[in-house]
Amino acid sequence: MRILVNPDSKTWKKELARPVQKMKAIEKIVKPIMKKVKRQGDKALKKFALEYDHAEIDSLLVDQGTMDAAGERLSPDLREAIQTAKRNIEKFHKLQEMPSISSEISEGVTCMRRSVAIQKVGLYIPGGTAPLFSTVLMLGVPAKLAGCREIVLCTPPDPKGEIHPAILYTASLIGITKIVKAGGAQAIAAMCYGTDSVPQVDKIFGPGNQYVTAAKQLATRQGVAIDMPAGPSEVLVYADESAVPEFVAADLLSQAEHGVDSQVVLVGPSEKFVTKVLKFVELQLEELPRQKIAKKALENSVAIVMEKMDQALDLINAYAPEHLILAVNDEEIAIQGIVNAGSVFIGNFTPESAGDYASGTNHTLPTNGYARSYSGVSLDSFVKKITYQKITPTGIQLLGPAIEIMAQHENLQAHKNAVTVRLNHLSKSK
Repeated sequence: MRILVNPDSKTWKKELARPVQKMKAIEKIVKPIMKKVKRQGDKALKKFALEYDHAEIDSLLVDQGTMDAAGERLSPDLREAIQTAKRNIEKFHKLQEMPSISSEISEGVTCMRRSVAIQKVGLYIPGGTAPLFSTVLMLGVPAKLAGCREIVLCTPPDPKGEIHPAILYTASLIGITKIVKAGGAQAIAAMCYGTDSVPQVDKIFGPGNQYVTAAKQLATRQGVAIDMPAGPSEVLVYADESAVPEFVAADLLSQAEHGVDSQVVLVGPSEKFVTKVLKFVELQLEELPRQKIAKKALENSVAIVMEKMDQALDLINAYAPEHLILAVNDEEIAIQGIVNAGSVFIGNFTPESAGDYASGTNHTLPTNGYARSYSGVSLDSFVKKITYQKITPTGIQLLGPAIEIMAQHENLQAHKNAVTVRLNHLSKSK
């Protein structure tokens, strides 16, 4: 990791640039994949499974027998851990339920709003170098709580054409039955257009690499909604002398091991502290099974010395991290100063891993600076808010003149007439 000392704000964008390819270059690769899936459907999915996953697929759908047997292939402690995480995630997301609202806004004018589940949703679960069964919980639990009528889960198969049993067990635990052996941009295309095996969905969820992200954004041009442009993972740790350097190093590496295109950022108050943390990074790195991946991610990463908290907070908000860990003395001041972050982890004993797995919050979060304008996935992501209004004869008589005047001044005569004919009808009825 490079070390920067009090960098000028004019250089922040350049120094903190994410290691991403240009979207146009990625779209050139993704567009033909999506077109082929649109034209050839299941045939294309099987071909891409062979080409990219080195898997020969007979049936794209996982059968019920395989689903039922998946739990037996897991250790009891893993099954129990998944169940614990599910309970916590359900509990926190259930708290997010919004009751219907109704109010008489003015005499005779009642306005209402209620939440309605998105009917058909697609969940993308990465499964390449790390099968993310935790993401099944993060997406499947709120989808079920919201009441989505149809849930389709796509995840890439291994070279044997199989799906990791932890993914299947977690999906079965939640009640998801349609599991498709498809990954990458081709999976997104299948959910966007629909095939014989994969239903077309209304909204696509899930993290992925830059090709998956590009495919999701292309899907929006076809009228399919997405959760957010979620790309390679990232973390920013803001720590001072009250933090435990060993903890900070572990948190940095926990994100670096996600992928070679991940990025980690450390912000600390002094070169002495930053150097101490980086020594622990070197020590812990040697023990990691995914050492090569983490080491490559660290090449994209940076440690920044910021002596003053207000400047550090400005930098954090400019970067808008997916994950933000705060391990500082004045944590309340820091919390109040943060306006751009996907999810925040507070204190020495709150590792980012807790949010990734089992604390209850959602780990599907905006990356690449999108935390400036996007929220992470929540129960709200799986519902639409529909508004209603009902106006009585008295209500239209009282409110109608204001509507007529506004419509007239916008030169929308038919809008005005829609009110006028009703007022005339009521005046004749008297």
